[in-house]
Amino acid sequence: MFFKMMSIIISYLLGSISFSYFIAKIWMGIDIRNYGSGNAGATNVLRVLGTKPAIIALLGDALKGIIAVYLGKLTGDESIMLLCGLAVVIGHNWPIFLKFKGGKGIATSLGVILTISPLSSLILIIIGVFIIYITRYVSLGSITSAIILPFIFYMLHKSGYYLVFALVLTFLALFRHRSNIQRLLSGKESKLGEKKTSRVK
Repeated sequence: MFFKMMSIIISYLLGSISFSYFIAKIWMGIDIRNYGSGNAGATNVLRVLGTKPAIIALLGDALKGIIAVYLGKLTGDESIMLLCGLAVVIGHNWPIFLKFKGGKGIATSLGVILTISPLSSLILIIIGVFIIYITRYVSLGSITSAIILPFIFYMLHKSGYYLVFALVLTFLALFRHRSNIQRLLSGKESKLGEKKTSRVK
């Protein structure tokens, strides 16, 4: 029981390691949360710093999700594995090391889903990339994939545990994207390729 609890705690702490924050500090000596959208995530790194650091941040955030799920698998308990997946996303969104001001959890969620259900992740990536390609709104692609996630998990796994897990991931994604949803509805959301280096007001 102790190892199971520790795996969840470690997953949260792992999620709290913000690659976007550290890359921005190393790359330009700035706190990424003070620039662009104010979000400590790969999309904001792309807008503020460019493609290369954004890719590093994206891969780092996804890797956190992968490691957390494998840590949960070591317990031999499927429910703990799913809880570790949620814990790492929560850690990314509300990192203890950065006073609980983190990212939106999409890349980390993708790493989690990729490890738990590769087919689900492939479907979500195709849908997300298609939405981003036709609209150039990264947030819309993320939101759409998040909404579809529970339906895909239910169809592929037919498990109550997996459905609840997917619903919680969807809730976390939509909650963290609530400002993006408002901007999308008002037509003020930034599109992919628009560079923003101004400080957050």
